[in-house]
Amino acid sequence: MTALKHIGVLAHPLRPESAPVAATIAAALQKRNVSCWVETVWDEHNVRERVRHSEIVIAIGGDGAMLRASRVCAPFSVPVLGVNMGQLGFLAELRLDDWQANLDAVLEREYWIERRMMIHTSVVEEGRVVVSGDALNDAVISGGITRMIQLHTFIDGDWATTYNADALIIATPTGSTAYALACGGPILPPELHNILIVPVAPHLSMDRPLVLSQGATVEVQPVPHPRAEIGVSLDGVMLCHLREGQNVRVRASDHASRFVRLRGRNYFYRSLLDRLEPRTPRPKPEQRKLKR
Repeated sequence: MTALKHIGVLAHPLRPESAPVAATIAAALQKRNVSCWVETVWDEHNVRERVRHSEIVIAIGGDGAMLRASRVCAPFSVPVLGVNMGQLGFLAELRLDDWQANLDAVLEREYWIERRMMIHTSVVEEGRVVVSGDALNDAVISGGITRMIQLHTFIDGDWATTYNADALIIATPTGSTAYALACGGPILPPELHNILIVPVAPHLSMDRPLVLSQGATVEVQPVPHPRAEIGVSLDGVMLCHLREGQNVRVRASDHASRFVRLRGRNYFYRSLLDRLEPRTPRPKPEQRKLKR
């Protein structure tokens, strides 16, 4: 397999300190005779056209940068390599202090591609799709700050339950370790293709998370609230505010996010638990694998 020759570099548009890092990475690529482009502003149309002709894209920032990059790269099946400048950086593969040491391995394709499910959310009115979009983490239906809303929820066309809650999270396995986890949802490994439903602050209604079978479709019918403007957000970005008579439909997307991974294929649990339990005593090296 030939070495990589066409790479994009995406700085975080809201982190000015990521622009010099992007320039440094681009210079290192050009020194190795790799064709590259750099975007620091994130003009959506311009980025998409550039991504279309790239072999991989390097995203600089935190998990927000990875989410943004994955959404623009997924339609073209272009993998994303993350360089973490954020606080958590759970989705990123490299740190600021180790990208240079790993750059040659990346260029020689000494990595594997992790494929992660995305969800497609549509706002539907009288059978017509008004607006839609993909998300890697989650779709969230909420009524604003401290406004409880009522949401009739259907799974594969049949009524399942009606939530009385501040919000409803409909998440992917990737999103199970984000907002859904903070609201008491279970952790799903990223290779699954299930959809997770988690209510936020439910009151006198179903308060347990639901893990749906692969291929399920969720439809949510909000009950109009006189003092709440019900909105839908995807990966934390507002998609729209709902009008009366509009429903929200969520299913698996036709696209998938692809991440460049240099760590072993069993990295997920170690990476997650190191963040959740940073002070937990570690076993000795000889105790870290089961004896068969």
